[in-house]
Parts: sequence; structure tokens; C-alpha cells
Amino acid sequence: MQPRNMSMSGVVDLAAVKAAQEAKAKAEQARAEAARHGGAGAVSPADLVFDVDEAGFERDVVQRSAEVPVVIDFWAEWCQPCKQLSPLLERLVVEYDGRVVLAKIDVDANQMLMQQFGIQGIPAVFAVVAGQALPLFQGAAGEEQIRQTFDQLVAVAEQRFGITGLTVDPEAEPGGVAVEAPAEGPYDAALNAAALALDAGDMAGAIRAYQNVLADDPAHPEAKLGLAQAELLQRVQHLDPQQVRKDAAEKPADVQAQIAAADLDLVGGHVEDAFARLVDTVRRTVGDDREAVRLRLLELFEVVGADDPRVAAARRALARALF
Repeated sequence: MQPRNMSMSGVVDLAAVKAAQEAKAKAEQARAEAARHGGAGAVSPADLVFDVDEAGFERDVVQRSAEVPVVIDFWAEWCQPCKQLSPLLERLVVEYDGRVVLAKIDVDANQMLMQQFGIQGIPAVFAVVAGQALPLFQGAAGEEQIRQTFDQLVAVAEQRFGITGLTVDPEAEPGGVAVEAPAEGPYDAALNAAALALDAGDMAGAIRAYQNVLADDPAHPEAKLGLAQAELLQRVQHLDPQQVRKDAAEKPADVQAQIAAADLDLVGGHVEDAFARLVDTVRRTVGDDREAVRLRLLELFEVVGADDPRVAAARRALARALF
């Protein structure tokens, strides 16, 4: 199978379920917690490559990804291409000197993780950055391709989340990369329930869980973002994408057709296309139709996040279209 390169724009795609702003908030919380405990300190080169199982995945991968991008190597003993790729990944991770770490997952012993990542064949390589999973490539890959991918990963982690990696000390004792879980917040149970509902495709359950948090704390940023996301996913859950796009192309004056197509654009990661479609529709409409489009565009801004430059650009375009 040919390698499937990742698109770094996937950091904000809804295919990863958790949006970038939610992940960023969690990363900042974890870094602040680490700072209160004196920071993680230097780690040994031996700590940069480690085995992970289902029981330790949350601690060893998700929580650790708030400090350093975690590359995941899904492998098995019987997989011949894995025997070529895995040593290459290990060598390159050590060369990157703490800017990435490598988690190795034996798929035979961790079938649930394999299913959760939707892996159809191995070797398969993913990354987790600030709690978000990103596909890197599947199948064999050469050293130059891996270096380019790691460079992209490091750049996105630093620029979007402020994650700069770990300090490596060749003299440090192994075992220094352990992550202490942050203290439980008052809404963690509800937010975890919402995340589980999203993973299970239960959008109504996720919406209820986020609404429960917002009923008590209307300004809660993670719940606001999660609610906007879950509502979007619920809207597109039973749409026929082919029919929606056909209707939007054939009926440019049909407001609901354009709104539905914009929802699909955003879920597919085509953020700018979704915004441009609705801004153009605002220009062509008046009265209640224009207001419906404007409100949907504001909802999509909530999904992507206020500090995303694409949102800022679309807000300016919307203002010009309105006034």
C-alpha cells in the first residue's frame, strides 16, 4: 500500500472530532499544571521511544501530547514492512532531540486502539498533538518523507499550540518523561461523557452533556465549542452528500441548500470554502433568508474558533457583504 501523507490542515478538521481550540485549551491547562509542579525537567534519550497499551494510552499519549507531539507506530511482530519502518522511526525520533517522541503499539495486543484509529493495515503511523489524532502515513515510507512529515508536525505543534517539546539530557536517568495527570475539574465528568458520546456517534447525547455544562457555566469555552461541533455533526449525520452538493450547484438561490453544503464543507475540512459559500449567499439575499445565512455562518465561526485567521478573514468579508 502506498503511503498516505497527512494534511497538516487536519489539525482543525472535524474528522478528528475535537477541534483545535479545545485541544489548545487542554494543552495550556496541562502545561500550567506541569509548571506548578516544577516542570517536566530533562529526559533521557531512552525516554523518547516507549511502548504503549490500551490501559496507559490516555496517560502516555494523550496527556503527554500537551508537551510534545507523540508519533504512534502501529506494528506487529509478523509484519515484515514494520521491521524496516520501526527502526527508522526510532532513529529519527532520537535525532529530533525531544521535538517528537515515539509511542509503539502492538496491534495484536491492542485491538481496541487499532479499531478506534480505523486502521485497515500496518504499518500505520499517526500523531497526537494537544490531544488530537492526525494520520501521518500508512505503509512503508522513506527517510526523506518521514523527515518532511516530522518537520511539518513540529511546526504545527509550535505555531498553533505553543508546544516546543522536551529537553533531552544524555546524562539523565531513564524514566523522566512521566506525566502527572492534571487535577479533575468540576465539569470533567460531563465533558468526558460528551466526548464518549461523540466517539459513539451519539450526537444528541453529546449535545445534552455540553448543554448541562453550559446551564451552569454559560461561558465555558470547551463546552461552547463542543456544543457547536456536536450540533454541526448532528445536522450532517444523515445528509446525502452527493444530493446536497447537486442541489447547491443547481439551485444557487436556495438558501437551505447553500447552508447544508456549507455544513458539509466544514465537516470535510474545507473551512474557507464553507465560509465563502455563506458570505456569497449573504450578498445575494435579503430579509429572513439573509439573517438565516448570517446566523449559520456565526455558528460555523464558533466551531473553528475565534482566533483562527480564516475566521477573522471571513468576519471581514461578512461585514463587507452586510454593509
